Amino acid sequence: MGVFGRLKATMGAAFVVGAMVLGTPAHALEVGDTVTLPSLTLLDGKMLPASAFKDRTVIVEYWASWCPFCAQQNPHVQKLYEATRGKPIQIVTLSIDKKPQEAIDYLKTHGYTFPAGMETDAWQAALGKRRGLPELYVIGRNGKVLRKEVGEMFGEDVAALADYAGK
Repeated sequence: MGVFGRLKATMGAAFVVGAMVLGTPAHALEVGDTVTLPSLTLLDGKMLPASAFKDRTVIVEYWASWCPFCAQQNPHVQKLYEATRGKPIQIVTLSIDKKPQEAIDYLKTHGYTFPAGMETDAWQAALGKRRGLPELYVIGRNGKVLRKEVGEMFGEDVAALADYAGK
């Protein structure tokens, strides 16, 4: 291996080690990985502290107001949110819209009340690189990723996520 090849390999290894030290996945989060979720300011201005995720199963969905697949899935997420109130599940959704007002208008137009915030650097660092929309994670009470779905889920599959309560 030449000088440049060794340099590239060394820098790549340093990046991975540095990312692990900082707690930032060097890749997209996958099933079996462990994650610590940060706090989130919701679009309604309320704060969802990191402690809200402690001892709860957390379902995280990425979406956008312009995404047709999200438009198909979000009614099911709303039903899941309503069905799991009072259970040890925390649903949190993250919009990737460029302007928060676009996400706020979308939620209002559709009557969605599930907790929604904007993707932040802290959430991006925790969950890693997104692969598509919608993208959904189920994170167990111990912080382990139990399930990851990229792309639209059917209504019955979203409803079945309630079975993860307490896991």
